[in-house]
Amino acid sequence: MQAGTRYALALWLVVGSGFSAAASDRMEDGRKAYENRCASCHQDGSNGAPVTNEPEDWAERSDLWGGVLFEHAQKGYIDMPAKGGDATASDYDVEAAAEYMLTVTHPELPAD
Repeated sequence: MQAGTRYALALWLVVGSGFSAAASDRMEDGRKAYENRCASCHQDGSNGAPVTNEPEDWAERSDLWGGVLFEHAQKGYIDMPAKGGDATASDYDVEAAAEYMLTVTHPELPAD
């Protein structure tokens, strides 16, 4: 293998593993934010909330998944309070929690 090819492969491995680690960190941040703000309703369907990890509860939701859910999570929707009722929640935490919910409920769907 030529030096240039080895360098490109090494760079790809470093960059690729960085993205993987960042995605893993975001999922962990999302899980924590979900547990702190969202699980009280979405874990058991309280107040009519669709249950996380129950795909049929989400069947009538928009095909635009991420974009719509992120907006609803930020601003509130029907009985769901904005930011899970925590006005101090950062946009990052709200979006990471929503992404976590989507990923565990519908891991087969691509991200928006």
